[in-house]
Amino acid sequence: MTSEDNPFSSRAPVERHIGHVPTIHDVAAAAGVSKSVVSRALSGAPGVAPRTVALVKGAADSLGYVANANARGMSAHRTHTLGVFVRDAATPFYGHLLTAFQEQASARGYRAVTATGSGTFSLEEERRALETLVSLRVEGLIVCSGALPVDDIIPFARRIPTVIAGRPETDPSVSSVYCDEAGGGRGMAEHVVRLGHRRVAVMTHTAASSLTQSARTEAMVRHLRAAGVDVLPFRCEDYGLEIEGTDSIVQAVLDAGNVTALMAPSDSWALAVLESLQRRGLSAPSDMSVTGYDGVKPFTSSILGFTSWHQPLTLIGRLSVDDVVDQIEGLSQGARHRSIDGELIPGRTAEALPA
Repeated sequence: MTSEDNPFSSRAPVERHIGHVPTIHDVAAAAGVSKSVVSRALSGAPGVAPRTVALVKGAADSLGYVANANARGMSAHRTHTLGVFVRDAATPFYGHLLTAFQEQASARGYRAVTATGSGTFSLEEERRALETLVSLRVEGLIVCSGALPVDDIIPFARRIPTVIAGRPETDPSVSSVYCDEAGGGRGMAEHVVRLGHRRVAVMTHTAASSLTQSARTEAMVRHLRAAGVDVLPFRCEDYGLEIEGTDSIVQAVLDAGNVTALMAPSDSWALAVLESLQRRGLSAPSDMSVTGYDGVKPFTSSILGFTSWHQPLTLIGRLSVDDVVDQIEGLSQGARHRSIDGELIPGRTAEALPA
């Protein structure tokens, strides 16, 4: 029997350290095989017993090992590089956060390497994007996605300092910096109530499609109902996840009758609502009040003037970079969670009903 057939023959205990990036040697020690066997097993080379392949892959997954994209055998060295993943840099929300990450990374003496999707990335593609960033020997990771579950992020947090930015996340295994979504949803609902609206449509999301937008819209619905408002929820998933489905939602709202305000889950969705109303010869706020969420330019410019909830993205970006760098440099230990308050932007797309 060869050592490859009996992988338990030379297994040695592995001591893990916070911030230690697992190497192929760690995987070999955990699996009780040689480094060459690990390399062949993970690359799919022929001649490795299926049982050994399973054992090696199990050890690699347990340790959070990702093959290094740089030249093998390189000596360990500081890269002063942060890996940043944003779900869709083309949208204002993620674009503003990405700018904040890059500026603060530079201020702290680091550079940011970015991976971004198109907003249509599958969860598997997002996971692969994180693996690619780690393989580039980044020293820390910032994850900014409203869709990727925390269970898919924690394995990365176990190997390098990681921060989840821009969404509520309180798992004790990973740091996070975010705007208070429940508070923002409540604040927007209270504003609509103060304007006198008593029959309100809310475009909602499920947590499976957006952890942030589901939290804020659930809060809107909850607080409107608590105030005695007749609430009509319209789940975006029922009309297609793309913003192009907004037109069908607007038609359904109009068909419901006597709705005086429509609350959208983001400024981008609110813009689609306004365009849909315009195609029907209607406008906000004269025919229907419309609110957005995020409160970033250009939506809050004087020309557009959205009624929205401002998320302090520059501050969230700065604190996220500071947190991950502090972890890298040993200035902090353990996960920290920072909830940042937003603020109402009254705007001009929503107005009080006549007395």
